[in-house]
Amino acid sequence: MTENMTSTSSPCAACKLLRRRCAKGCVFAPYFPADQPLKFASVHKVFGASNVNKLLQELPEHQRGDAVSSMVYEANARVRDPVYGCVGAISSLQQKVAELQAQLAIAQAEIVCLRMYQGSDLITFNTKMTSFSPPVAPSSPSR
Repeated sequence: MTENMTSTSSPCAACKLLRRRCAKGCVFAPYFPADQPLKFASVHKVFGASNVNKLLQELPEHQRGDAVSSMVYEANARVRDPVYGCVGAISSLQQKVAELQAQLAIAQAEIVCLRMYQGSDLITFNTKMTSFSPPVAPSSPSR
């Protein structure tokens, strides 16, 4: 074991993949834990370890977590779709939103039509009821 690692800890996923010693102040360790090796593997494949290292060191610590999340998302999208990456996923979602908005507009139009139809039926019914005069019962002959 290295001098700054206890017998219970293991190198972070980045250091393990890069086959290097995981130093105490390793910039990767907080964001790429040993139990999530695929997380760093995809980021390394797309961006390269040295670029990720430079980026993380240039950022303030409070922004690093968000940066890593973005890199992991983009890297996974790039692995799935090497040409479009995130843009392909965003485009697909925008298309789905447009389709759902069109379906919603159709459903809302149908609701308006049904309410108008029901309203006209009620008006017709009420008009018939007010113009309806019950038949007069035949008068019984007076005696």
